[in-house]
Amino acid sequence: MSNKTIRTHLLAGFMASVAMVGAQAQEVGKVISSTPIIQQVAVPRQVCNNQQVVTEGQKSGAGAAMGAIAGGAIGNQIGNGSGRALATMAGIFGGAIMGDKIEGPTAPEVRNVQNCSMQTMYENRTMAYNVVYEFAGKQYTVQMPQDPGPTVRLQITPMAPAPANGGYAVPPAGSAPRY
Repeated sequence: MSNKTIRTHLLAGFMASVAMVGAQAQEVGKVISSTPIIQQVAVPRQVCNNQQVVTEGQKSGAGAAMGAIAGGAIGNQIGNGSGRALATMAGIFGGAIMGDKIEGPTAPEVRNVQNCSMQTMYENRTMAYNVVYEFAGKQYTVQMPQDPGPTVRLQITPMAPAPANGGYAVPPAGSAPRY
């Protein structure tokens, strides 16, 4: 064969291969089984509970204030000269203590207190599906992110037939040579 004939055959084979690479057929495979892949995942959650706490009620301070005023007034009338200031001070302190005791204890208060803490819970989550499907009389297994249902869509790319003369097939454009 001449060089021109060989080049023509190679070019024709190359063009046929390029045309086949671009041509893809949409086919459907029958799903035989779809098994979920389950993984246990740690999930932090805030867990809160309410509990009742009894506390002492707070005094208003009115008894101590009224006692201090009354004690100061009485102490001021008792003392003379420089002792008057000392008697007034003693009356103020004594009156405040006495007024606080007269006011007396307050009723206890019941409060709801919320206690929260972070706890780790474990949940089972489906991560993917192992799918077994049948196409053209053969079974295939693939892992998919979702359950495909009863059928799975397939992209079929036809392969170029081997050359009849026992030569080498021309690889598709952009593919790396194999040795």
